[in-house]
Amino acid sequence: MMTKIKYGVALLIAVLSVTVSCKKDDDAPTPPTPPRDRGVEAIRAQDSIEKFLRTHSYNYEEFDSNPENFELKFSKIDVNNDTIIPLIDQVVSKQVRDVVDKDVVYKLYYLKVRDGEGDKPYFPDYTINTYDGRLMNLDLFDSSVIPVRFNLVDTQTAPGIIRGLQQAIIEFGGASNIITNPDGTLTFEGFGIGAVFIPSGLAYYQFPPASGGLNAYDQLIFSFELFDSEIADHDQDGIPSYMEDLNSNGYLLDDNTDGDSTPNYIDDDDDNDGRLTKFEIEVDGNGNITFPDVDGDGVPDYLDADS
Repeated sequence: MMTKIKYGVALLIAVLSVTVSCKKDDDAPTPPTPPRDRGVEAIRAQDSIEKFLRTHSYNYEEFDSNPENFELKFSKIDVNNDTIIPLIDQVVSKQVRDVVDKDVVYKLYYLKVRDGEGDKPYFPDYTINTYDGRLMNLDLFDSSVIPVRFNLVDTQTAPGIIRGLQQAIIEFGGASNIITNPDGTLTFEGFGIGAVFIPSGLAYYQFPPASGGLNAYDQLIFSFELFDSEIADHDQDGIPSYMEDLNSNGYLLDDNTDGDSTPNYIDDDDDNDGRLTKFEIEVDGNGNITFPDVDGDGVPDYLDADS
């Protein structure tokens, strides 16, 4: 069944960013505490999340009976009630590598209430969605019931969202249809609904935002509704940002052809040859991109300073 939700046409633009607060002191500065070992912390985080998933559920019966007016809620399972399906039996998971310590791989659990009938975004795209963020005790620390625009590039590379939320959102589709109503509101049909349970290494780790009551190394829960997405070209060089992930690791900071201080996805001259990337590629009337290699050395011109 198609489902609908209405919001005003003027969508708020927002991004989540990491904020670190600093405190001045008249005394000599105290050396910062070294961060915890990321491998050890990953094990602790997974144990904490799986304990939550075994002991909590969500209001799936309400979704089944009234999906058009559904609000995702989590609750602890009464130990005397063996009819409730725990989250651990409803979630799926994917492997996500740590971008700081490449040897650490997380098991990221996410809940698909509804997959979404529209297109799925690429990992560095823009999305339109609502969300709420909670601690593992279900205290709310951030939310927006009005659709906001996310930059899915994770906060390790640019102002955007945390990697765990990014990696969950890309598993969902947006709305199958977006209708502009006579009163100026929008109706979204068949949009994605879900949640993700994020270990600290894919969240803020030792640097949580100054507001919201988060502590270092907190595991987080984000629920969201995904309405729409837009393919991003952050440097406007004609190449979508997802195509600038040359090593295909879902992370853009380590793709830097010319070795300067700017990774390719925000560098409009990727090979630093003085000719802008957009003049070294070819785009046809349908938006299809080809990459000329005039000297035939196997390296496309836009990445080849000697071409």
